[in-house]
Amino acid sequence: MRIVEIKESVVSIASEIKNAYIDFSKMTVSIVAIVTDVVKEGKPITGYGFHSNGRYAQSGLLNERFIPRLREAEPDSLLDDERENLDPFKIWNTLMQNEKPGGHGERSVAVGVIDMAIWDAVAKIEEKPLYKLLAERFTDQKALKETFVYGAGGYYYPGKNNEALVQEMRGYLEQGYKVVKMKIGGAPLAEDMKRIEAVLKELEAFIERGESAGRRLAVDANGRFDLDTARAYAREIEPLNLFWYEEAGDPLDYALQAELAGKYKPSFATGENLFSHQDVANLLRYSGLRPEKDYLQMDPALSYGLVEYLRMLEVLKQHGWSPSRCIPHGGHQFALHIAAGLGLGGNESYPGVFQPFGGFADHTPVHDSLIHLTDLPGVGFEAKSDLINLFYENFG
Repeated sequence: MRIVEIKESVVSIASEIKNAYIDFSKMTVSIVAIVTDVVKEGKPITGYGFHSNGRYAQSGLLNERFIPRLREAEPDSLLDDERENLDPFKIWNTLMQNEKPGGHGERSVAVGVIDMAIWDAVAKIEEKPLYKLLAERFTDQKALKETFVYGAGGYYYPGKNNEALVQEMRGYLEQGYKVVKMKIGGAPLAEDMKRIEAVLKELEAFIERGESAGRRLAVDANGRFDLDTARAYAREIEPLNLFWYEEAGDPLDYALQAELAGKYKPSFATGENLFSHQDVANLLRYSGLRPEKDYLQMDPALSYGLVEYLRMLEVLKQHGWSPSRCIPHGGHQFALHIAAGLGLGGNESYPGVFQPFGGFADHTPVHDSLIHLTDLPGVGFEAKSDLINLFYENFG
């Protein structure tokens, strides 16, 4: 069993949308294909990978360091000792040779791209959907067939008024999402509150009797605020009892997060910009986050892949957190399989942006914010027509 070819390319997901920190006018994504010598139905098994939105393409790191290390490795050194398959952990160690600890930066994204493709190939070789393979290998429970997802959007856009924002959120609700998320911090507080109030008014038409509309809405500041601004927003939104208040300040400013956590009673969410298990350990030690009510959003496609994500889950266990408090960022199928296989609390979804990487398999409708996973081997990219066609166009 061998890796016979590794292909890399860059594609654009540029758009005019903005969050509180960046615009996406020049956003790119790295994609890879890892071809093996295992043949099924007359075709070699190929694993595909990419990274989530918000980080740019990683061609330099991939082609200068990580792909050459994989190509130069002794083929037998990459094999699973217990199974007739590739070993993602040995491959991860090969990728990280001669890499100093700390300073994770963009390399975590490059490694995450390759890691996704490896797990896709491994599950295909075993002829299992990834979520079932993960449940069998790493848990004592059955994989979830349905997983919670929320509809993320609400970006700032030229000429986008509150009515357009409400129409966007209404569309997500009509698609079957019970919980939606919008951006804040890209406008003054008073203007953002009007945006939030407009969405909450729309949510009133979709809630059940006795339910709070606020429990259907999450807001995301993308790390924009200093402490005073974060507090000001917290004071205004606390009475609304929102689903969560996400990334109020810089993701590494644990003191800011701890200050907020001591005063803000509803739920926080953070972690999408933490890229190692050491970062997660520091977050849990120093941020004041509460394991009974707050959420963690580490994205395996940005943080060295599933191999490192498993280490993150071990850190959570050591600090008394349940994996059910994890709802990964990224809105992609890889994280969806991880959520279903490892018993996470759900997954982000991008119904209207970052296509074709956002979203899940075709013909898998959302109902009551639950999505049913397919049983295709691997991550199931072949069931998402726009995405698999992009892979075919780039890699043949």
